[in-house]
Amino acid sequence: MDNYSENRAVIDRYSLRGKVFNKLREGILDGGYPEKYELREAAISKEFGVSRTPVREALRQLELEGLVSVIPNKGAYVNGITSKDIYDIYMIRSYLESLCAKWACENITSGQIEDLEEIIYLSEFHIKKKHMDQIFELDNRFHLAMYKACGSKILEHILSDYHRYVERIRKNTLSLQERAGMAVMEHKAILNAIKDKDEEKAGQLANEHILKAIDNIKSQGIGNLMQKHEDNGQGA
Repeated sequence: MDNYSENRAVIDRYSLRGKVFNKLREGILDGGYPEKYELREAAISKEFGVSRTPVREALRQLELEGLVSVIPNKGAYVNGITSKDIYDIYMIRSYLESLCAKWACENITSGQIEDLEEIIYLSEFHIKKKHMDQIFELDNRFHLAMYKACGSKILEHILSDYHRYVERIRKNTLSLQERAGMAVMEHKAILNAIKDKDEEKAGQLANEHILKAIDNIKSQGIGNLMQKHEDNGQGA
């Protein structure tokens, strides 16, 4: 096999692994694969039309993320996202989104500001119309645009992952029009602080935005373990 063919084989293998990994990860986070569900290599290989090698590699990668447990001589089982995971992710996000907003004060571009302003404008319009699906998508767009505006690829990647991990929970938190409206007002305040280059205020508002999301989750009865962890002194 010549060098070109070898390189092509490597690229194909990793692209297949990526395809399988992303599909499985999406299924786990969306609840398509419930907790303790066995991910059988043979069945996944057949479903995705690939050999077992990229499936095995994808399962190892999912294990590194804590979404799957691979037990030797038994199989791979879904861990999923627990209530404790949700609590941990939101608390970590509260600190990292604060940092993101502070860095955005220095790194955001005029084009990114215009994009965020448009997202807020559209969000306010759809809240009046009670278009909850559009509001959720615009909330996604706002946070992802903010992550990009911080100017750090590393922080953007970490926050984007955490954002995806709790997508189902976030959709529940925005299902009430009152909370959705408050979230947009909080977004606007964060953006105004960033435009004013006020790092401390932007960071504080971003932190409070996530903490309010935690309060909203608890008020809806989602993730009772979150209250337990706060009672044990692990809260903000």
